[in-house]
Amino acid sequence: MLSVNAYGAHAADEPLVPLTIDRRDVGPKDVLIDIRYCGICHSDIHHTRGEWGPAPRPAVPGHEIAGVVAAVGAEVTKYAAGDRVGVGCMVNSCRVCEYCERGDEQYCVEGNIQTYGSTDRDGTVTRGGYSQKVVVDEDFVVRIPDGLELDVAAPLLCAGITTYSPLRHWGAGPGSQVAVVGMGGLGHLAVKIAVAMGAHVTVLSQTLSKQEDGKRLGAEAYYATSDRATFKELRNRFDLIINTVSAKVDLTAFINLLKTDGAMINVGAPPEPMPVAVFPLLLQRRTFAGSCIGGIAETQEMLDFCAEHGIAAEIETIGAEQINDAWERVMKSDVRYRFVIDTTTL
Repeated sequence: MLSVNAYGAHAADEPLVPLTIDRRDVGPKDVLIDIRYCGICHSDIHHTRGEWGPAPRPAVPGHEIAGVVAAVGAEVTKYAAGDRVGVGCMVNSCRVCEYCERGDEQYCVEGNIQTYGSTDRDGTVTRGGYSQKVVVDEDFVVRIPDGLELDVAAPLLCAGITTYSPLRHWGAGPGSQVAVVGMGGLGHLAVKIAVAMGAHVTVLSQTLSKQEDGKRLGAEAYYATSDRATFKELRNRFDLIINTVSAKVDLTAFINLLKTDGAMINVGAPPEPMPVAVFPLLLQRRTFAGSCIGGIAETQEMLDFCAEHGIAAEIETIGAEQINDAWERVMKSDVRYRFVIDTTTL
């Protein structure tokens, strides 16, 4: 076992503190990664504070991991020491169900093994990227292209793939009208990716405070959802709506903005249920759906796409001692647009 420095919480109502955790020995198919950067995702906060249910303690979150390979097992063929790599939201799956076999490991019938807070197939509890090193099976490691710096690539491992996957699956492209709800960590990447796919992009945000940023990132229009006139003006406008907000919103109001056969996809993960009226779906053959990250092959595709199109996360880099303050700022939407931890400060 390898002991490494980390940041985690011993209880749901306690702040994160420095601690030491053990990583398993490097097995034949494992990759040992020196973590250089780890993004802060809203999911880290939900999980660690017990908002999605009890979490194994100490809870060490972080699933936007970018680093460099330090060592590999004897049977590893994909990576070598010195390679620039990343790890996203999952580190294992059953490998044999129909979804795993088609490359949708995120929808594994037995449930994928999350990067933190899960029990891996060897019985160990997974702990995430708020740490110095991690050991991951090579099949769940992705290569970070040379065109992407590690710090700005880290958030792509969750926020990037979470938005890329539904945009790709539901056909965002030239001529399509796409709305992005929320201009935050996920939303700003959804805008960049949808624009690169050729879509006409509109941002729907609570206020116009980030309108200048939205236009800079390529959005053609920007509306405040706090203004009820927005929902009247944009009725039946969009082919696709990506909701990135991890809080309760009026889903029916947004669904009414869809064209016939349009789809609204929820990628934000609010802890409380949200009602959906059925008639707006029936009368225009609209779809309301959810989407969860992406498979490993699709994550690699996303990274290559971002490198090709010059897409990177807009980040604020912090040291370990700033993590608790950063979390409070995330809860207040006070970041443009993703905090990234410099893990050399652990």
